Amino acid sequence: MHQIKLIAFDLDGTLTQHKELLGEENRRVLDALAKRYRLVMVGAGQTQRIFRQMGGYPIDIIGNYGLQYARYDGEAEGLQIIRDLQLPCDRGSVARRIADLRRQFGYETFAGESVEYHPSGCVTFPLLGTKAAQADKLVFDPDRQKRRAIYDVVVQAFPEYHVFVGGSSSFDMAPRPYNKYYALDEYCCALGLRHDQVVYVGDDYGPGGNDESVYLSDFPFVAVDDYRTLGEKLAALLQA
Repeated sequence: MHQIKLIAFDLDGTLTQHKELLGEENRRVLDALAKRYRLVMVGAGQTQRIFRQMGGYPIDIIGNYGLQYARYDGEAEGLQIIRDLQLPCDRGSVARRIADLRRQFGYETFAGESVEYHPSGCVTFPLLGTKAAQADKLVFDPDRQKRRAIYDVVVQAFPEYHVFVGGSSSFDMAPRPYNKYYALDEYCCALGLRHDQVVYVGDDYGPGGNDESVYLSDFPFVAVDDYRTLGEKLAALLQA
């Protein structure tokens, strides 16, 4: 633990309940860690959204799987956007492939749009549609078994993307080579850090999870299965 220089974090499920604000207890854990280590967020969403969910916590944020990067500006008490890539997306091709998958697996009835396109070039395939009711999404696939059953087929249909089992009823797709491993490796290279000088803390490390690429890599990984146990899981780092 004495060689660790950087701690990288996932947000939802790791530091907070999904989509909820950062709580005081885990804010205090971050404060204690920040006295000893450099901290960074590695997120699937946009940097500003992550910053708002963290209640303006002073931390650098990698967003959109590395397509976006923002540095915390202490003087302005906000984020300074350093990188904000927007990659092209062949929407016609994506829409056709998703329509084929819907027909193949019986998801032809949906609310709203069949696909959500993001400015970054990332894509969301919402099985229930973009306008599905939140209650319907929450009960659709809580253990992810429905999506994991077809995950390999979706991956094969989109070889130019990294595909993740996202949210409660969707697949998220990031243009290759972007994923959390790529983003963290790029960040470490810029700082001159070796992988064994970094710890990644995440919860979504199962098959298709957006932390899986880091979990299966040579980065040391701390698995947090309940955000309320964060301090306990990081006790060795807090005491090092």
